[in-house]
Amino acid sequence: MRFAPWLVAIAMASSMPALAAGPAATPPKLIVAISVDQFSSDLFAEWRGKYSGGLKRMTQGVVFPGGYQSHAATETCPGHSTITSGIHPSRAGIAANDWFGMRGQKFGEIYCVEDEDVPGSTHDDYIVSLKHLSADWQTLGDRMKAVPGNQTRVFAISGKDRGAVLMAGRHADQTLWYDWRAKGFTSYASTDAAQLRADVPLLDAVNARIGQWLAKPVIPPLPAQCLAKVQPVAVGKLTIGRGAEEGPRTDTPENAAKDFRTTRALDLATLDLAENMVAANHLGQKAGTDVLAISLSATDYIGHAYGTEGPEMCGQMLSLDARLDKFFDALDRQKIDYVVALTADHGGFDAPERHAQNAYPAAGRAPMMLAAPVLSQMLAKQFGWQGSLVENRALGGDYWFTPNVPVDRRAEAAAWLKAALEAQFKGQIAGAFTKAEIALLPTPSGNPALWTLAQRIRASFVPERTGDIYIALNNGQQPAPAGIRGFVATHGSPWDYDRRVPILFWRKGMTPFEQPQPVETVDILPTLAGLVGLPIAPGSVDGRCLDLEAGPASSCP
Repeated sequence: MRFAPWLVAIAMASSMPALAAGPAATPPKLIVAISVDQFSSDLFAEWRGKYSGGLKRMTQGVVFPGGYQSHAATETCPGHSTITSGIHPSRAGIAANDWFGMRGQKFGEIYCVEDEDVPGSTHDDYIVSLKHLSADWQTLGDRMKAVPGNQTRVFAISGKDRGAVLMAGRHADQTLWYDWRAKGFTSYASTDAAQLRADVPLLDAVNARIGQWLAKPVIPPLPAQCLAKVQPVAVGKLTIGRGAEEGPRTDTPENAAKDFRTTRALDLATLDLAENMVAANHLGQKAGTDVLAISLSATDYIGHAYGTEGPEMCGQMLSLDARLDKFFDALDRQKIDYVVALTADHGGFDAPERHAQNAYPAAGRAPMMLAAPVLSQMLAKQFGWQGSLVENRALGGDYWFTPNVPVDRRAEAAAWLKAALEAQFKGQIAGAFTKAEIALLPTPSGNPALWTLAQRIRASFVPERTGDIYIALNNGQQPAPAGIRGFVATHGSPWDYDRRVPILFWRKGMTPFEQPQPVETVDILPTLAGLVGLPIAPGSVDGRCLDLEAGPASSCP
């Protein structure tokens, strides 16, 4: 048998010794980890060719357009718990943004980053804490600080407390977030106020500026590029798509402070303080490699309030692009050798009322018959139990049994409810899964695009915090009724519009390339660890190092 010449050449090349591979010779001096909350792969694809600033820069590095937050609980807490830790939410201990359990002697809702054991605290008035995170959960900054002789400094900031603390870790030097109760940016209750202001000198000025805005709000006009997006859409009694985001409610100072989050101004203030952290502390200009974690929350709040496809989101995308450009330019002027990793905690899905107008009438809203009180009545009729039996935060997803369901009959109740739901709502839901059947599954691995619904649920399954039953809505179904202010659209489903997020890396001098195949946000930590030569013990993370070197060399150990 005679081989073609080209096949012989390939065979000879494959027998040659491989080129040596290893981490980059010069580690970056500053790692900037950015999460753009609710920045789906779909949103990235739509706007990619329209960016001209900082987000355009990110497209000129190494681009993974189809990254995954692989789990079903596509919410802020689970998503942020993966980005700088390298492990899935099931391993981190974060089942959702909120779950139901015992708050002392009472059954109630528990927030993912609160300490519910603090006397007098409630789900709405709480002390920020990382007590729910497992021992396996270690952020990049925590790992770098644990190296003997390290001189790493870690700073973090976000428009949400959960966005900041879940990227910062347990040992950050300073962690800041916007708190509507404080009507400005704040930190842990235990933080030394004098040291905080020394580390972030602009804090009081930014908070004063926010106070002035709350007293006399100013919404910038809609950019000219967004005028074509103006198309009013009725969502219940609300109307979206009329132009720029609305001004805040002025009936109470508290409502005004809450509504500040649903404006482009939130990300501008966040990046002002991030830039100040770098300059005031000379991040990236001293011994060792520093870490700056930034979670930008306005895209999420605007997506919830107005959807992802209207003029409001257009204004946000252009504003964020421009402000990130200024932020990166500030780092360049300081001649910092930095690397940026940018991704999202989850994706998002537009309001079904606009989908119906824009060639996708299959989108809709989940039936109200899936509300927790209805399921509670079903159980009461079948088993004769009294009182509230089921709690839930939306339509679909996790449902928790209350203490009124006997502990020794919960598995039976869940199995019966699963069968009843699949019969009654045939064709209206994608499936129902009991805690018992999800618990039997091994932790999923491999290509996340191919995971089954059950495997996606397993990736954010925490036995003591996950619901007794999980109801998967059909693809394209919003888990909230129409007409709720601030929530015309949302996320949280196991479908790819909520799971898929871009993962982008940029460093000056990097040879750009694009890899469209699926990767995961848990890959970010081992990838950045490879750049700085940080050893990662086998099995301590769920992700893998992504080689950021174009060509035969490798940035991975």
